[in-house]
Amino acid sequence: MSEAIDAFNQKKEELKQQKLEHKTRCIKKRQWVETKLTDEEIAAKRANFDPADRIKRKKCALLMGYSGAEYYGMQRNPGMLTIEEDLFAAMLKHKWITEEGFNQAQQAQFQRAARTDKGVSAARQICSIKLPDDIDVAALNADLPEVIRVFAVKRVTKGFNAKDKCNARTYTYTLPSVAFEHHSKELNMETYRISNEVLEKINSVLKLYEGTKNYHNFTSKKNFLDPSSKRFMISFTCSDPFISPQGVEFLTLKVKGQSFMLHQIRKMVGVAISVVRGNTTQSTIIRAFTEERLDLPMAPGLGLVLDQVHYDRYNDRYGEDGIHQPLKWDELEPEIEKFVEKYIYANIYETEYKEKSMLEWLETLKLHSYDVRDNKHDVNGSVEKNDAAELVAQ
Repeated sequence: MSEAIDAFNQKKEELKQQKLEHKTRCIKKRQWVETKLTDEEIAAKRANFDPADRIKRKKCALLMGYSGAEYYGMQRNPGMLTIEEDLFAAMLKHKWITEEGFNQAQQAQFQRAARTDKGVSAARQICSIKLPDDIDVAALNADLPEVIRVFAVKRVTKGFNAKDKCNARTYTYTLPSVAFEHHSKELNMETYRISNEVLEKINSVLKLYEGTKNYHNFTSKKNFLDPSSKRFMISFTCSDPFISPQGVEFLTLKVKGQSFMLHQIRKMVGVAISVVRGNTTQSTIIRAFTEERLDLPMAPGLGLVLDQVHYDRYNDRYGEDGIHQPLKWDELEPEIEKFVEKYIYANIYETEYKEKSMLEWLETLKLHSYDVRDNKHDVNGSVEKNDAAELVAQ
């Protein structure tokens, strides 16, 4: 009797399971029927199909330069004139990227080696992106503004990321040498010529930045305990003086580091100028690396240029494997230098000569305390707000 009951219950469970499976299949079938496209919808989809969507694309490194004087930074930002907006528009026109890649950069696996801020230029920026094999760099450049230039494209490994694989970045900051004249002296940009003694002092001050330091005082919204505030500076040097076409003596400061934060270089330059001019002492730089939050100046953005991004580790591993090309561009240097001199440095010289932005900024150095920040009374309350506003804009 008990065996018959067990058999009955087992049969009942089997029928229940079969019924549930049948119901599930019906639901799935109904969903498929309800979502099936009509003939008109299929025809419209075929008519709007872009063959470029089916072109096989492979990861590439794109070398470019640009003058950022009239742009609100490199990174795309709705409603803002940016370098990437113009670059993406040209790439879409020439089918380098699809409509989907234009609207969502991650679909094209786009990444830049370094983000440049408002007004900042780049001599040798690297971007990683998936591109077709058949591309015409000259044709793309013809549809770009003359202040943006793509120099070359090279195939890279499938997992290459321009930002993550970059092991160092080099920036330059070009400024009139009169910026280092003592704060008590009258400034004449056209007649001033720097002495060897001042040049030696500049280099000794810049050397204080080398090594691993805590740069929370050289950016905004970072505190001393934030691990990302620590950065490694490989070198920081000053060039020999040279004369611009306008007859003004200039210097170029060059800093190489693993990575940088928002406004970090401009604040490093601002403090270095203040020390050499006698607005403060070298102890301010040493103190800036401690936990105290100091009131420090930020130099104008005009002279800042992303000079180069470095891929030494990538080149050592893949550059000689017989499949990939090393990310070196020596053969393009004449073309790059010509572009940089015409569209980047010429603009720096001319703008500085006409607008004298550096001389105007030097007048603000006496307003800083170079001491613990008091947001109620000193100029840094407004500086912090400006930093934050520009960060949002970028």
